[in-house]
Amino acid sequence: MKDLKQLLERMEYQCIQGSLKREISNVIYDSRKAAPNTLFVCIKGTVTDGHSYAQDVVKAGAVALVVLEPVDVPEEVTVIRVKDTRYALAMLSAAYFDYPAETLKVIGITGTKGKTTTTYMIKSILEGAGHRPGLIGTIETVIGEETIPSANTTPESYLIQKYFRKMLDKGLDCCVMEVSSQGILMHRTAGILFEIGIFTNIEPDHIGPNEHASFEEYMECKSRLFSQCRIGILNVDDKHYRDMLLHRTCTVETFGFLADADLRADNMKFVSKPGYLGVAYHVSGLMDFDVEIDVPGRFSVYNSLAAIAVCRHFGADVEGMKRALKAAKTKGRIEMVQVSDEFTLMIDYAHNAMSLKSLLASLREYKPGRLVCLFGCGGNRAKARRYEMGEVSGRMADLTIITSDNPRLEDPQAIIDDIKTGIHKTNGRYVEIIDRKEAIRYAIANGRPKDVIVLAGKGHEDYQEIKGVKYPMDERDLIAQVLQELKRGE
Repeated sequence: MKDLKQLLERMEYQCIQGSLKREISNVIYDSRKAAPNTLFVCIKGTVTDGHSYAQDVVKAGAVALVVLEPVDVPEEVTVIRVKDTRYALAMLSAAYFDYPAETLKVIGITGTKGKTTTTYMIKSILEGAGHRPGLIGTIETVIGEETIPSANTTPESYLIQKYFRKMLDKGLDCCVMEVSSQGILMHRTAGILFEIGIFTNIEPDHIGPNEHASFEEYMECKSRLFSQCRIGILNVDDKHYRDMLLHRTCTVETFGFLADADLRADNMKFVSKPGYLGVAYHVSGLMDFDVEIDVPGRFSVYNSLAAIAVCRHFGADVEGMKRALKAAKTKGRIEMVQVSDEFTLMIDYAHNAMSLKSLLASLREYKPGRLVCLFGCGGNRAKARRYEMGEVSGRMADLTIITSDNPRLEDPQAIIDDIKTGIHKTNGRYVEIIDRKEAIRYAIANGRPKDVIVLAGKGHEDYQEIKGVKYPMDERDLIAQVLQELKRGE
């Protein structure tokens, strides 16, 4: 049990009803979790409004409510008014779990691309240096041996603080986490003083209904990270680098290819072998050593530079960094799968035109025999994405294999026809195979020497959603099945 007045100690509030002398069993924001002696925070969402459940949670035993608007509850129930209930939830959650971020060293990463891969690179290096890092990100939350699948890139503030507390209780000493613009906008990271904040890059994304009103707002949200960290480490090559310093209160370090970067990549070389793509470069500036990474593309240099810049502050040695970067892998992010000694096959999460264009442009730099792109598009989503992805693949790939992704409630063939509308704006060659396993079989069976084949869109996902039902489907399993069947001559 927690004392209500202590939970409120770092907040501005007005107690408009009832007493602050309350013992609180839990802080909740989901009315279905109401129980005796709980404190319910009324969150106004895009679909539901927590204020409308005020009477329900009181009947279930809630003794205090945090509100924006008046609620009709018995006079003995404590009602606390605040300016922003999402911000209040973050502060109450931190207090309820005894401010774990003040002990745990937290590293926050923001940017349009590269967040997920960079978190895993940092985690790998820190483990090699003897630290015990946790991880919170798009794919999963990792707390020691426990993994929890993610619903959001940055979880709700209560969950973040709960995870931080579990990390400390399990003996972890730091956490690396992805910080999305939506997470910042919705105050999910409010009250956290990050040890280090990282900016990877920024491009127009997440702009539209229920997201950001404009690119300027999107940038401004991301820039707030640098008002709540001790050290900011930023990509100086990004044209919006200075916009990220709008609210900064931290010490600033930079990384990139530019000569004035504090940590710089020199003499970059693309490494290409049968079934393998990577990149090598020399680290200059604050450190001085050569490094090779088993992840292709120029953006891999940026991700690894950011990881090196962070881990330098945690005492990681050069040899440990090199080993960790060589071993670091991120499920579904340019994940190479060995299927042949003659061509390269990989899985990637690229699921919109911007990410697909960036991926294919990076792979083009390796001068493949053919660049083959297999992808589909999700159902019940904007059709514009299908047209755009079809056009991008038609222009940049030598062969496009159009297949099914998560059709959801739509007809898979109708989605494929929309993708073809985009590809018909180009002269790109394509085939269409609805069944994803059969599409993968076609790609592997028809692979040529020096081909680079990318299976785009699913990445780390291990399911396919059809008619409202999620069926198990992991591309790694499909590849293994196809290889076995081809070996048997099926």
